[in-house]
Amino acid sequence: IHLATENEQYLSELPEQAGYFKGTRIVEFIFLLSEKWHLDQSTPYQAVELLERFMIKQVEQMCDGRGNAKGRDQGQRSSWSSVRDQIANTFVLRLVSCVQLASKLSLHYSRVTSDTALKFLQSLKYSYTKQELLESELAVLNTLHFHINVSTPLAYVELLLEVLGYNGCLLPAKRLHQLCVQLLDFCYLTRETIYDTLLKTAIENSTPSKLQIAKFLTVKEDFMLLAVGVISAGVFILSPRHWEQVVEHLNCITGITPQSILEFSYAVVRCVDGSST
Repeated sequence: IHLATENEQYLSELPEQAGYFKGTRIVEFIFLLSEKWHLDQSTPYQAVELLERFMIKQVEQMCDGRGNAKGRDQGQRSSWSSVRDQIANTFVLRLVSCVQLASKLSLHYSRVTSDTALKFLQSLKYSYTKQELLESELAVLNTLHFHINVSTPLAYVELLLEVLGYNGCLLPAKRLHQLCVQLLDFCYLTRETIYDTLLKTAIENSTPSKLQIAKFLTVKEDFMLLAVGVISAGVFILSPRHWEQVVEHLNCITGITPQSILEFSYAVVRCVDGSST
């Protein structure tokens, strides 16, 4: 109930730029960095969400300070170009700071120290000091008002799997969990392809309008739907004979319609099949 409420609140306050900083290259960078540093399974998802929320707020603040930097006249285009340059110049530093902060939320796992982060940045030919690194962490914290312990889709997946087990679904829990994490990684890395497939399936049209794309933003940012879709796809791949039972349970637990679950599962499985071929 808590996660569902949190998800609904997030969707009700969704900025129109949501998802802009979840591109494949950014997500892949964070995932590979988390793997290099042997971080907890939840850390890369947490880092992606922190970076996304921080960057959107930073852009909003910088634009507000310069007038409407997204306007079309020459002065405003120049202003937006300046904002973009500032963002680009510090982007990798901010990304590393978000990974650092995410690692600190799992104190019983590896924590990224300043020395480790600096060594990595230096390997990329950046010459930041430890003070600048600390200031970057503080900038992220201040911009997000220290609200950094946000729930990630992984938390939704794991809780729903526990509820399914409690409700009597006889599934290979460990194998299903591993597959769901792999599918969740896949969904993050192929986000645009999966949601593009889902949108076209939902509207039964291969050329969605700008309005349909804009309205679809809440679907792309719905963590509960993502978790349900990942679990459903995982069960379909691993244990097809249990699929209908699981969909029925997920519908009862979350209120998400079987049709929506089916469409999301189809989009994920289709993209997985396409990438494997």
